[in-house]
Amino acid sequence: MPIKIVITGAPASGKSKFIERLKIDPRFADFVFLKELARQLLQEDPTYRQRWSEFHREIYRRQVAREDQLAGNSFITDRGTADAFAFHPETDADMGTTIENEYNRYNGVIQLESTASLGEPYFQHDDIRNESIEDVLFIEKATTNVWNRHPNYHLIRADIDMEMKYRIFVQTLVDLIRRL
Repeated sequence: MPIKIVITGAPASGKSKFIERLKIDPRFADFVFLKELARQLLQEDPTYRQRWSEFHREIYRRQVAREDQLAGNSFITDRGTADAFAFHPETDADMGTTIENEYNRYNGVIQLESTASLGEPYFQHDDIRNESIEDVLFIEKATTNVWNRHPNYHLIRADIDMEMKYRIFVQTLVDLIRRL
């Protein structure tokens, strides 16, 4: 059975950087890695910010399509289908699904807490992800509320020492994979 794991979290949580590091770790050589779609879509068309519901429906559609193309392969994805529900709660009804259906798509979920929870000196954003600390903390709470009922949900707290956070993250991931 393929292993399907979501790495989720609000902006500035380390998801993308941590996944990049996993790609070169031989322990995860059998996994396909999927990049975050939101960033990609916003780079393709910044006007998605004015078309919020369309944006999240498109993320959901593309995420499902690329996961379905990987049938039989284990993967680790930078965000999963249910992340769209955190940003736009109507997405589940729009797409004719439920949170339970989306939970069943994945064996495990690891949420990385954003550096926004540590305050201004530690929080960084960029031209694509330019949310305020307050916005990021709202997104983080919504993301937690969407994923925290998944049977294999794990939260990795923010830490000013990103190396320590990464080590905790990798150990959590290794332990999760062993149990599956």
